[in-house]
Amino acid sequence: MNVVFIGAGRLATHLAIELSKHPFNILQIYSRTDNSAMELARKVNAKSTSDIKEVIRDADIYIFSIKDSALPQLLAEIPSNKGLWIHTAGSIPLDIFKEYNNRYGVLYPFQTFSKDRNLDFSVIPLFLEANNENDLKILFNIAEQISSKVYSLSSKKRQYLHLTGVFACNFVNHMYSVSHSILEKEGIPFETVLPLIDETAAKIHSLSPKEAQTGPAIRYDENVINKHLELIKDPDLKEIYSLISKNIYKTNKPQ
Repeated sequence: MNVVFIGAGRLATHLAIELSKHPFNILQIYSRTDNSAMELARKVNAKSTSDIKEVIRDADIYIFSIKDSALPQLLAEIPSNKGLWIHTAGSIPLDIFKEYNNRYGVLYPFQTFSKDRNLDFSVIPLFLEANNENDLKILFNIAEQISSKVYSLSSKKRQYLHLTGVFACNFVNHMYSVSHSILEKEGIPFETVLPLIDETAAKIHSLSPKEAQTGPAIRYDENVINKHLELIKDPDLKEIYSLISKNIYKTNKPQ
């Protein structure tokens, strides 16, 4: 099966490399910058281009893995073809393709990707959607070759999944960044908090997040909370601390 990638970012890089390990022929990588396109093309033995008008017209699959805001313009510019068009985004509906092609779908990997980290694709959940049953079967055939966790999911439900990812990953990672900044200012190594982070993540494999919740906010210990608020100088962080503490208490207080 011949594949063209529109995009060469983190997700595209991981997915292209993974597909290249299976019976998929990556023909071409498009990126708006030559360097990005060539870098990924070298890794998967493909051609590269930074001109959307030069995208190959006879591939079986076209995988669009780019910023959400850039997708509409590229869809209007890519040469027409009869391939199956797929995007990889959590928040973009299936029917964004409707005006441009009659075969289209979604392959959404529910994971965070960094270029320099290797991931085991076989355990990454893949969520699929297509505008017809035949192409959904093709998507399942593709997905099941690289992952053991493959699901069909509508655009509406995928939006909620994406929202969950923001809370469970992006916001949590920002809290790590805040912690890192606090420790750095006080000359305390960030590695001292890693066992706490690891145990927090490990607990929810056997407990619900609500059962695993600890800390002063769960009992709304104003003594501790107010002392922490005094230590925080940034007014935005004060507000974040206060709002989250109140929400933790509200969520966990006896009914």
